[in-house]
Amino acid sequence: MSEEIPDEEPIVLFDGVCNLCAGFVQFVVPRDTEGVFHFASLQSDVGKRLLAEHGLADDELDSIVLIEGEDAYVKSSAVIRIATILGGVYTLARPLRFLPRRLRDWGYDLVAANRYRLFGKKDQCMMPTGNVQERFLD
Repeated sequence: MSEEIPDEEPIVLFDGVCNLCAGFVQFVVPRDTEGVFHFASLQSDVGKRLLAEHGLADDELDSIVLIEGEDAYVKSSAVIRIATILGGVYTLARPLRFLPRRLRDWGYDLVAANRYRLFGKKDQCMMPTGNVQERFLD
């Protein structure tokens, strides 16, 4: 796993013990053909540090977070921005950003609040393998 935190490349922070969140990462990785995304769990030292640097509380955040340079996107905004960066058919999600964030995040929060019950929970964070491993930050 990589030790250095990239400054300008997008970093996806995710709940490392959540099956839904790990599944989201496993969805993004093969579609990120350019290898631009880096990943870290919210529970990791890197995740906690990035949350603190962007003024996000780690104890109340049950969300996918995208760190892109100085910008931080959370919840539905993060998912829409990730889809936009992936490009192709995934850019069809971009118009969703025009829906009120409160409405988008209500749906996101509903799923997030029930994610362990619906999708299960791992005993430990997902461990990447192969050439993807270098894109995961400690």
